[in-house]
Amino acid sequence: MNELLELPTARRAKAPQGFLLHCGATTVSREAVAEVKTPIGTASWYPLAHTALVCEVETQLLAAGFQVTGEAHALSHEGSRYFGLLAVETPGGAKKDYTWTVGLRNSHDKSYPAGLVAGTRVFVCDNLSFCGEVAISRKHTRFAVRDLKHLTARAVGQLGDKFHQIDGRIGAYREHRLNDRGAHDLIVRALDCRALTTTQIPDVLQEWRTPRHEEFVPRNAWSLFNAATEVMKGGNPYALVARSQALHGLFDGLVGLS
Repeated sequence: MNELLELPTARRAKAPQGFLLHCGATTVSREAVAEVKTPIGTASWYPLAHTALVCEVETQLLAAGFQVTGEAHALSHEGSRYFGLLAVETPGGAKKDYTWTVGLRNSHDKSYPAGLVAGTRVFVCDNLSFCGEVAISRKHTRFAVRDLKHLTARAVGQLGDKFHQIDGRIGAYREHRLNDRGAHDLIVRALDCRALTTTQIPDVLQEWRTPRHEEFVPRNAWSLFNAATEVMKGGNPYALVARSQALHGLFDGLVGLS
């Protein structure tokens, strides 16, 4: 077997519980991802093996000093589309009520290139969100496999700063007080920027008015953000990336970060 496609012999991390999938996708093991056959390319299209992306990203994370504490993987469209999560932390880092996550995606049907994006998962509710800084995106061109290593290394090298930016963002959300009028206005604006759909609005209002988790009882932007992500989870993971990026953009503007 090609060395690039071999699974690391390191421990297998526990799957994050909040990894919920849209209709048609299936949660699978790391080994099942490795078993997906990569189609034969063409003169202009060179598909990248799903497991090559996963293994290279994990290798670079470990080399950069991160610990991978959880992982989850999903396939859809008969294995041609892949989406995965790696929960990461730094040894000796401060304890938080959320964990950093790395979202991965790849396709064998030309629907999108290989990509990596930084995000978070909140422990108490398993809410996922992804920020707007996509660290790597690679089209399946002739030198995709050759370039994967250095592109991934460069992307992972930027993750430390991006994760600390996330920490600062969440801190700002917690500190921003929010009353019902302001929350209602933000929910409508979330609809305008397509972070939420019309059918989700009543449920977001319910989560804001009567939080199911006491951690979100404080009337601040962080509580409203989690009211939205609570409702958003369980949908299409590919759409979740775009919707949570839009939601972050809206809240960043609210607290003066954009």
